[in-house]
Formats: sequence, C-alpha cells, structure tokens
Amino acid sequence: MGRIGNITAFFGAADVLSNWHPCHFSYHEVAFTSTEQFTMYAKAMLFGDLDTASKILAASSPREQKRLGRAVRGFDNASWEGCRESIMFVGCREKFRQNAELAAVLRGTGSSVLVEASPYDRIWGVGLGETDPRLSDASTWQGLNPLGKALMRMRDVLFPQ
Repeated sequence: MGRIGNITAFFGAADVLSNWHPCHFSYHEVAFTSTEQFTMYAKAMLFGDLDTASKILAASSPREQKRLGRAVRGFDNASWEGCRESIMFVGCREKFRQNAELAAVLRGTGSSVLVEASPYDRIWGVGLGETDPRLSDASTWQGLNPLGKALMRMRDVLFPQ
C-alpha cells in the first residue's frame, strides 16, 4: 500500500486490501481463501453454474479463480453489474469481520480514499498504477473504483467515526 495525499493505493496479493490477498473466512458454511474466490464463486452461483462454482472453490490461486469466473456459463452482464458491488461488499465484510489483523490494517487507513491502483482493471479499480501521478486526481481515473468504495463502506461499518 502507498499513500499519496489523502489516497491509500493498493494493488496485488501482498496488499491486505486486495481481493487477491490470502485470508480465510467462511460464508454460509463455505470456506474461502480470498475475496477474489468469494466473488467468483458468488458469480458462478448467481448464474446457476454449479460446476464452475465447485472448480473455483478447488482452485488454489486467485488468478485461476478469476479465469474460471470469466467462463461462468449463463453469464449475463446486466445482471452481474446489478449485483457485483453488493457481492463484493459481503465478501469484504466477512474478510474483515473474521480476520482481526486484517481489519486493523483497514482501520489504519483512517479516512483516506481507498483506491485499487491496478493499471489493468477499469472495472474494479481506477485503471492507473500506484506510481501514476494522475492517481491523486480522481477526475483522471480510468475506472470507477467500486472495490475501493466497498472497502470504504466496510471501514465505516466496522469503525464508525
């Protein structure tokens, strides 16, 4: 994680705020190893693709989980867009509620704006890298940052000011 003014930028599995960061939590008696796995599993279940959901649970890496999530049968983008942020919020909620040491890192971000600084992801992040000077100006972001927004909502729920 890096700080630029009031922005906390994160990217990659080493960053606690990342979907790819390894962690253990459960939801409805299903065990997960990352919020990426949770999100891709929920995506498969949303569209009734039980086979892919099972493969996502068996996959050991977030990269493989993401690949499988992109192949969900019956996928409908409009339906997914209507649900994905709520699904992400639930995954973040369980990750931080069930892992006190990770929650402490989230709390430590204070009131900063949380930004997934992935130069490759304009869906969940801002489409800019951690060292991109445009990161400090939200008007230059290439994406909508829903992951960062979900994390800030979660921070407000867990640690009301």
